[in-house]
Amino acid sequence: MNLWMLLVLAVLGSYLLGSIPTGYWVGRLLKGIDIREHGSKSTGATNVLRTLGKGPALLVLLVDVLKGVAAVTLARWLFNPVGFAASLQMEQMDAWQPWMAALAALLAVVGHSKSPWIGFKGGKSAATGLGVLFALNWQVGLVVAAVFLSVLAIARIVSLGSIAAALAAPVAMLLLGQPLPFVLVGLVAGGYVLITHRANIQRLLAGQEPQIGQKVENP
Repeated sequence: MNLWMLLVLAVLGSYLLGSIPTGYWVGRLLKGIDIREHGSKSTGATNVLRTLGKGPALLVLLVDVLKGVAAVTLARWLFNPVGFAASLQMEQMDAWQPWMAALAALLAVVGHSKSPWIGFKGGKSAATGLGVLFALNWQVGLVVAAVFLSVLAIARIVSLGSIAAALAAPVAMLLLGQPLPFVLVGLVAGGYVLITHRANIQRLLAGQEPQIGQKVENP
């Protein structure tokens, strides 16, 4: 299998894994509803929590995190010198693997919010972003998860925790001495998560962002 075929498999595979519309499917299967017509209209775990409850929200959260882990794992497997890439030079794989893992991470994050299965809509990519961080470096994942949980415990606002985690991602990558491709993932994916939370940021600045347990009005 040549390098370009591996590249296509990694790109498509990571994007499609990230694009699995977990929240949408859970809403359809459990309640027969389109989660995009309720609450914030996001397919992410926070809107599922407000609309369907704790159990479905936890399921969506876990699957969305695992999507990110799976996307990065797929890229690493495809570009492993003892796997599909065995026919390629070891030096090539050593150079390509971190960059392909980084690309897969970004594609999974974008796929979550731009799912082709539901009209290129989706969630805000925070959970899938956390999953790719754990897959790239588990210590970074733990630091970012700790930031999220700490802010959530203090403020009881999920979006604020997600924003803090997005800001912490590139800092954690740098402080823990991660390679350049992973630092770029922290910067780009973190920035992307901030963009998907722009409406939340406006509500936070206006003092109107709901805490856990509060209902959110349809935009």
